Formats: sequence, structure tokens, C-alpha cells
Amino acid sequence: MLGDIVFVEVPENGKSIDKDGQAAIVESTKAASDVYSPISGEVTEGNKLIVDTPESVNSDPEGASWFFKIKVKDKSELDALMSKQEYDKFVEENPS
Repeated sequence: MLGDIVFVEVPENGKSIDKDGQAAIVESTKAASDVYSPISGEVTEGNKLIVDTPESVNSDPEGASWFFKIKVKDKSELDALMSKQEYDKFVEENPS
């Protein structure tokens, strides 16, 4: 929905993030947007690949272009997340 991604900022290792809290930033040719964490935890790794080559988010968003890894603080928060199939259905039913 943002268009071509031209800038990405990922969180630093060790950063504590709350569920629904701002975790990263993306900028595109259309707009800038915050990326929110779906769960609480501590960042264990930010993906430097997408910082150096932000356009890779457009070409491989579900592969090499992940944003960050997080050590889960409260595993019960995982129960509220969509499965891959639920997410795909949501995207199909809510086109941009």
C-alpha cells in the first residue's frame, strides 16, 4: 500500500518493545509510516539488509526482508495473531 520503499529504520538490539508499540520506520515514494510490533519483547536482531537495500522490502517481504527478531515477553500474546492463511484471506478481502 505504501508503494516503493526507499528508507527503512529498524530497532537496535536490546530495545524493549511493547505490544502495538512503534518498532521501526519505513518511507516510500508516497508516505512515511511507523511499523508496530504485534507482541511485547526485546529485540534480538534488526535486519541490516533492509536498511542498506530498502527496496528489497518490495521484492521479498516474506523472506529475506524481515524487519526484526524479538524475544517474546508474554507468549499468550501470540494467541491473538493471525495464521498465514487468516492473514492471506484478510489481505484478499481488504485490497489497497
